Amino acid sequence: MTTPIVNRSNQSGQSKKPERANSLLLSSRRFAAWAAEITLVVTSGLIPFGIGVYANSRSDFNRVPLNPILVVTERAIARPLALPVSYGIRNVAWPTNILWTIALLAPVTLSWWQLYLLAKTGSTIPKRWLKVRVVNEQGKPPGLGAVVIREGVGRWTVPISIAYLLWRYSFAFPNLGLFTFLSLLMIVGEGIGLPSRRGRRALHDQLAGTYTIDAARPLPSSLLANNRQAQSAGGNDQAEEWQEGNEELAAAQTNQSPNLWRQIQQNPNLTLFGVGLTSMTAVLATLIGTQVYIQIQQSQRATKQINSQQFLELVKQLSPNSGATNEQRQSAILAMGGLNDPQSIKFLADLLVSETNPSLVDTIQQALTTVGPKAIPELKNKNLFLVGKLESVGSTATQERELRQGRLQRNQRTINKILSVYSGKIEGVDLSSTQLGQSGTPGSSFFNLVLDNVDLSGVKLKSANLNQASLKGSRFRSAGEDGRWDTYDDVMADLSQAQLQQANLTDANLSRVLMNRIDLSRATLNRANLSNARLFDAKLNSTQLVGADLRNAVLEKASLTGADLGDAKLNEANLYAARLGRVTAIGTQLSFANLTNTDWQGADLSGAYLDRANLSNANLSATRLAGAVLRSAQMENVNLQNADLSLADLRGANVAGADFKGAILAPSKQDPADQFVQTPDLGSVSAVVQGVDFSQAKNLDAKQLAYICTQGGIHPRCP
Repeated sequence: MTTPIVNRSNQSGQSKKPERANSLLLSSRRFAAWAAEITLVVTSGLIPFGIGVYANSRSDFNRVPLNPILVVTERAIARPLALPVSYGIRNVAWPTNILWTIALLAPVTLSWWQLYLLAKTGSTIPKRWLKVRVVNEQGKPPGLGAVVIREGVGRWTVPISIAYLLWRYSFAFPNLGLFTFLSLLMIVGEGIGLPSRRGRRALHDQLAGTYTIDAARPLPSSLLANNRQAQSAGGNDQAEEWQEGNEELAAAQTNQSPNLWRQIQQNPNLTLFGVGLTSMTAVLATLIGTQVYIQIQQSQRATKQINSQQFLELVKQLSPNSGATNEQRQSAILAMGGLNDPQSIKFLADLLVSETNPSLVDTIQQALTTVGPKAIPELKNKNLFLVGKLESVGSTATQERELRQGRLQRNQRTINKILSVYSGKIEGVDLSSTQLGQSGTPGSSFFNLVLDNVDLSGVKLKSANLNQASLKGSRFRSAGEDGRWDTYDDVMADLSQAQLQQANLTDANLSRVLMNRIDLSRATLNRANLSNARLFDAKLNSTQLVGADLRNAVLEKASLTGADLGDAKLNEANLYAARLGRVTAIGTQLSFANLTNTDWQGADLSGAYLDRANLSNANLSATRLAGAVLRSAQMENVNLQNADLSLADLRGANVAGADFKGAILAPSKQDPADQFVQTPDLGSVSAVVQGVDFSQAKNLDAKQLAYICTQGGIHPRCP
């Protein structure tokens, strides 16, 4: 009887089709589970963060300093991503502080909870829903150590590190969009997996020794390739097949890749040679390093001894009883400056204030200038000492006061000269609390600091006196080592609590500079760049800020009474609770600015752009808002008593609770001289209040209501 021929190739092909289909289905579920896990983590942070942003925009919450944990986290994230960092601790609404802390802790907590579930059960909640399970080679949950390697190292650290290196050292830096794209590409590529002898597995599974299986199937054939023979033979239950397959897999792994100890046992001579070579290299490196260190120390001691001997000889020549000529003393002073030694710098700083010969004083200043920024610490100490001595002199001791003023002036001029000569090379120089300006008290020093067009980025001028200084076109910020602006390594000066009354900072670059509680009263800052600067509680009374760039600047609780903000840019600036009485802000751009609780009483905001600005609880009484653009502005509970709103565009504004007592809504006959305050897109007068809901506005009189109703406004009393 003829034996039937079985087409095995067709059978095998048909058997592979369900396996491929199941594999494809498992891959889809794995991706869906991963996406669900990421979505849960991201959502847990975005929801409280978004609510916190909304709470921070409200005016009915007290402001508190940002949580230090959030500040540290912000800076830790900003540095590797080359983001600009906010120096100083900014103030936020108190619910925002809590919500943003939750937004930081919630994703971390949820991530660790998912890792714990994965380690103990082999499935997170999304994986359990989608019937996906992670096991080790014994078919058990992987454990916490393997999960940390799988998720922390394999899935995230390796692909993101590769993406970061490609981004950081390419033309794309610091474009975060391209970094995000590269990161997603690397994560997806890692998840696709690398081919191996037991099928395609993701890198994170190979590193952790884990397998991602279909939890709905009793025995994954892809995990135990060696158990196919046992399945065909039959007679064994599922548990025995699992155990035998794993034993064979472990034996195969042992035979294929012997461990380090076995290699050492098999090659004892090679091991001995390697240990000996390593030991000899270590001994030689230690001997050479020790010898180099000894030579360096001996050289430093010899140099120090030579400098000390030269210093003593030069001091003898400069002593009053040396009999040296004026030229010899000048040569000795210049030679002492060339020593660049701490004791010589201190001696020159002391000699500068005690010497009376004008030619020698000039030589001393030249010597200290040669020393450069290294002389600043000694000059600063002497400056503080002289200021204290000057303040201790009584007002009647005129001669003594003039003598000490002269000494202080010499010190100030020397510092001024060093800062000018070493422009751009003085990062980190500390001049905090230094007296470099006029104090404004009777009999004070008449020295004027002049540092026009000088690079002062990175100089610490906290609490320094720079009154009446000329700093036109000077730069208090530089791009840093990477040469790119708005990255973490930007170098910025510290001007917090500094005195700059009547200083001239025209065209100066103060972007992102820390200037909290600075005093810029009556200073000139026309066309200065103050974008993103921090001016919390700053004094800017009667300051000239015409055409200045203050976009995104922080001016919380700042005082700008009587300041001139004409044509200045304050888009998205934060002026919470700022005092702006009698300010001139003609044509000023205040779009999207936070102006809650601000006081503008008597200010001139003609033609100002206040569209989408938050003016909740602001005091705009007796202000001139003729031709101002207030489209979609938040004007809840704003005080508009006696304000001039003629031709102001209020379309889309929220005026609930606004007080219109005595406010001028109807435009009067316009003076031709005031035509410049009009905006070209206002259209007809009827568009000023068209569609604006005045139902909850306060103190509207009959004349105002008549105008509102006839011009398309909304009110219950309109016919």
